[in-house]
Amino acid sequence: MSKLWGGRFEKETAEEVEIFTASIGVDSRLWDVDIRASLAHVEMLGLQKIIPNSEAQQIAKALKEIHQELETKSARGELNFDPKAEDIHSEIEKMLKDKIGPLSGKLHTARSRNDQVVTDTRLYLRESCLELIQDIRNLQTWIVEVSEKHLHTILPGLTHMQHGQPVSLAHHLMAYFWMLERDQARLKDALQRINILPLGSAALAGTLFPLDRAFVAEKLDFSDITENSLDAVSDRDFVIEFLSAASLVMMHLSRWSEELILWSTPEFNFVKLDDSVTTGSSIMPQKKNPDVAELIRGKVGRVYGALMGALTMLKALPLSYNRDLQEDKTFLFEGLDTVQASIRLMHLMLKTAKFQTESMAEKLRADFSNATDLADELVTLGLPFREAHEVVGRIVRHCLEIKLGIEDLSLIELQKFSSLFNASIIEKVKPLHVMEARKSEGGTSSVAVRAQIQKARKALES
Repeated sequence: MSKLWGGRFEKETAEEVEIFTASIGVDSRLWDVDIRASLAHVEMLGLQKIIPNSEAQQIAKALKEIHQELETKSARGELNFDPKAEDIHSEIEKMLKDKIGPLSGKLHTARSRNDQVVTDTRLYLRESCLELIQDIRNLQTWIVEVSEKHLHTILPGLTHMQHGQPVSLAHHLMAYFWMLERDQARLKDALQRINILPLGSAALAGTLFPLDRAFVAEKLDFSDITENSLDAVSDRDFVIEFLSAASLVMMHLSRWSEELILWSTPEFNFVKLDDSVTTGSSIMPQKKNPDVAELIRGKVGRVYGALMGALTMLKALPLSYNRDLQEDKTFLFEGLDTVQASIRLMHLMLKTAKFQTESMAEKLRADFSNATDLADELVTLGLPFREAHEVVGRIVRHCLEIKLGIEDLSLIELQKFSSLFNASIIEKVKPLHVMEARKSEGGTSSVAVRAQIQKARKALES
C-alpha cells in the first residue's frame, strides 16, 4: 500500500517497522472526530478560496458519506479497519480517495497530521470528559438521595481503623459526595485547556495559506485557538492534566471500594452487595466475593501507570513534534476507559446494595465511642480537660474489666469517678445522642447533614 508521504522514499518500509509504527489498533476510535474536524477544515478551505468551493463541497459530501457508512457499521458491530493501515487518519483519507480519486488530496491542504492528530485527540477527550462528568453527577445524585433516607442511621466513625465516635450513614456517604465534587470540578477546569483548537498550526510553523482558524474553532465548538504552532503540535499537557484528575477519581473510588469490601465481610456486616455485582468461588460453595469493588481498587494502578507513562513520554522531549507523542493515546485511552468503567460500576454496585442498619447500630454497643462526650460533659461542668480525660480513661478501664459499656453504667457508678456527673449524663452518652450533639457546620448531626445535602443539591443544579 502506497504511503501518503512516500514520494521521497525509494524503498518500501520494512514489515517489522510497519508493525512497530502502526497505531490503527489504538486510534481507530477517533474516526468520528477525525471526519468532523476534516469537514470543518475543508469548509474553511472553500470559504477562504484556498481550494475552489465546488471542490470543497465534493470533498465534504464524500466525507459525510464515509461517516454515514462507518456509523452504520458501528451500530451493527461490524466496524473494522484495515489492520495494516498506518493510522485512522490515513485510513479515512484512503477511503476518501477511493470515492473521489485525486481530489481527495486537496483535503490535506494547509494542515499536517501533526495538528490533525492533536485536534482529533482534543475533540475526543473533550466529549469523553463531559460524559465522565455526567457519570460522576449521576453517582453524586445517588449519594444525596440515599443520604436523605439515612440521617438517623448510626454506625461507628473510625480513625486508625478503630472506633472513634458515632456518625450517621448519611454523613459517611456525603464525605464521598464532596470528594467527587472536587473531581468533577477538576475535570471542568481541565476542559478549559482541552478545548483549544490547534488545527492550523500545520507541521510546526504554521502555513502560508490564509486560514480562518476562528471559523474552524467556532464550527467545532472550541473556545479558543492555540497561540504558538510549535507548542500546539507538541503539547500533551492536556492529556497529563486529564490523567492526573482521573487518578484522583480512581483514588477516591479505591478508598470507597476498600470500605465496601470491609463492610461486606461477616465481621462488619454493614452492607450486602447484590448477586449481580459479585461472584462465587470455584471450590468454596458459600462464597460471595466483592470482585467489582476489588477490581476497581486494583485498576487504580492502571490509571496511575498511564499518568506516569505520559509524564515519562514527554520528559526531555525537544520541540516540536516527535513520534514519541503517538503513544499519548495509548495512555489516554487506558486511563479514560478505566475511570469511566469504574465510575459506572461503582454506581451499579451501590444502587443495588442493601445497607445493614441494625448491624451498624449494634457495632456501637459498648465500643466506647461515647467516651469523648463523657469527657466533654465534665469540661462543661468545670473540670479542666486534662483531668476530664484522665477520669474518663479510668471509667473505660473499669468498663473493660466488668465487660460493660459506658452507656450501661448507672449514675451512681459514674459518680464514683466524679461527683460532677448528674442525671442528664445518662441520655447524653447514648450513641444517637452523641451523633446528634455534633451540630457544628460540617458535623454529623442530622441538622448539619441536612444543611450539607442542601448545599450538595445546589451544587448538582449548578
